[in-house]
Parts: sequence; structure tokens; C-alpha cells
Amino acid sequence: MNRQQFVSSLLVAGASLSSVAAGKETAFEAAPILPQYLQEGDTIGITSPAGYITEKEILPAIQQIKSWGLNVKIGSTVGKRDFTFGGTDAERIADFQQLMNDTTVKAILCARGGYGLIRIIDELDFSRMKVHPKWLIGFSDITVLHSHLNRNYGIASIHSKMCNSFPEDWSKAEPIQVETILSIRDALTGVHMQYTAPANEHNKTGNATGTLVGGNLKTLESLAGSKSDLRTTNKILFVEDTGEYLYSIDRMFWNLKRSGKLDHLAGLIIGGFKIKPSEDVAEEFGKNLYEIVMEKIPDCTYPVCFDFPVGHQKKNFALKCGVQHKLQVTNNGTTLIEIR
Repeated sequence: MNRQQFVSSLLVAGASLSSVAAGKETAFEAAPILPQYLQEGDTIGITSPAGYITEKEILPAIQQIKSWGLNVKIGSTVGKRDFTFGGTDAERIADFQQLMNDTTVKAILCARGGYGLIRIIDELDFSRMKVHPKWLIGFSDITVLHSHLNRNYGIASIHSKMCNSFPEDWSKAEPIQVETILSIRDALTGVHMQYTAPANEHNKTGNATGTLVGGNLKTLESLAGSKSDLRTTNKILFVEDTGEYLYSIDRMFWNLKRSGKLDHLAGLIIGGFKIKPSEDVAEEFGKNLYEIVMEKIPDCTYPVCFDFPVGHQKKNFALKCGVQHKLQVTNNGTTLIEIR
């Protein structure tokens, strides 16, 4: 090592130590790792790392995937059941690991969400994924995977609907069902992704560029302080949730605020939130979703948009987590565009 290299290494090390000492993330992050896009004849593996599902329930997904010119490999957890789970922890670990290690499988589609990935994430070995990355697909509880991959390996993944959302009869499906399911195909095959959302009076206008990260808010909260915890500095964060009381959503946003995750965002996207109604009028929370969010970031300088088409709803488009995007929030609406 020459003198110039030595001095340079000291400067980098010093900057890293300063960031750690200040409790901040390093400003230097490697470029995202993009798995290869799928081509005709490639194989998608289907597994159930969280909740239980039958083989019959995934048949519509299999039929549609094959119509895209792709092959399907059904994992051993499909049809297995251990109470609410798609097999025991050991069975789900083995199945997911086998599909990750199988070089003929180019993408892994989670059959459904539910609960269970946090129980097995630390037992999965991603060493082969680092060498031969592949697309991991799903949402809700699958947020564990998206966050873990982004935090530890910088591997891009796809936040989207899963097998249990494919319509049984494609010819009778609603247009929005068709559009959102086909967005999975588009994301997998390398289509340049672009999304729009209607104007909302609560939006904060502005432009931002950054890596897209996020997912289910409750799941993200459960990862706080773990080695799967999401880093958000200079990133565009999207969140969604379902079946939560307003006070619970408020608590989760306080978690984001107090943990510093809202401090240095590039942008914030609020997706679908299905609010669980209060059972007692006397226990009503007193704030709506917009108030809950904006009171946590009263002085933010980044754009914020509401009603984005992602979440536990029909309008749930495939998003590429860990990939650079441009967010534009105007008085006329919102656009999110993948950057190539």
C-alpha cells in the first residue's frame, strides 16, 4: 500500500467511525444488486414461509405464470400445515433454503403472508443468494425478507401480491386485478416500472430520488433493533397496513419517529391503510391517518404522498424494493418512476 492509499484508507475509516459514534448510518452504500430478469422458459419456485395454503389455492397462480412462458416448481411447504403455519419452522426453513440454493429457480414467489417469517429468518443461509441473486416476491409478512435483504445484502426484491390474490377465473377478473397481477410479470421481466396516484390535499409536494424501501408497517415495527431493521437515510420509504386501530397506527409511527427513521428520508409514501373501527365511541382516538402521519414530520423538507396503490387492497402494484426511484408529488398527483 502506498502513502496515498494509506491516507485515503484512514480518511474512509475515520468517516465510518464518526458515523458510528454519532449513531448515524454511513453515507456510503453499495449500488443495489439486481437479480437477473426472467426470460421465457425460466422457473419460479412457490413456497409458503409464513401461513398455510393448499395446492388447490395456488392453481390460478400456476396457470397464469405458465401463460407467461415460465415454469413453476412447487415447494414442499405448499399443502403442509402446522396450526396456522405452512409447515413447522424446520420444514419452512428447509423448503425456502432449497429453493434459494436451486440454481434452476430464478425467482421465489411466496404463496401467501400471514405470520411466520420472523421465526425463521435467522436460520436461512443467504450465502448463495449473494453469488446468484434471485427475485424474492411477496408482501405483508414477507416484509421481513425485503427488509433483511436490503439491510444485509443490498439485493433487490419485489413487493407484490402473492398466489392467494390471483383470480380463479382470469376472464372474469376485474381490470384492477388483471393490471396488478400483470405488474408482477412486468417487474420480473425487466419492464421499466412507473406508477401514479391521485392528488390528495394532505400531500406535501416535492421531488425526490432514492432507493425504494418499506412494506407492512406492523412488520417493520417488529424488526426494530434487529439485524433485519430497515435503514432509511436518503431513501424513499413506503408503508401500508390493515386491520389496525388508529391508536396502534399512531404508536407505530411514533416508533418510526423515535428511532430516527423519518428524520433523513428522501421521500415518504403512504399506501393503503384499512382502519379497524373502534368498538366503543368513548374510546375513539381523535386523530385520522393524515393527522397521525403529519404530526410526526411537521418540519420535513421531503415530499409525502397518501393513497398510493400499494397494500392490502385491490390496488396493490408490484414495487421493486432496493431499486432507485424518482418520486414526484405535485398538486395534480403523484408519480413514482424506476430509475435505470
